[in-house]
Amino acid sequence: MGGIGAWQLLILLLIVVLVFGTKRLRNIGADLGGAIKGFRKGMEEEPEAGEPEKISSEKVTSTESQKQQEKATVPRPTDTDV
Repeated sequence: MGGIGAWQLLILLLIVVLVFGTKRLRNIGADLGGAIKGFRKGMEEEPEAGEPEKISSEKVTSTESQKQQEKATVPRPTDTDV
């Protein structure tokens, strides 16, 4: 009495799939998994209390290269776009 059974869960899952679609649910799952992974990684890398955070040159270099790659992939307007 008062519990959720297997049939109710199956019907709920079917409704969610019909509303969102499988592709969108897959993307939501991937985004959620990436967020959890990033959170765990951030918790492991957190500096101890009283210890200043150090920035390694590898992180700076990778960030700069990512910015350069983003600039290179941005489409530039052409005469036909205007």
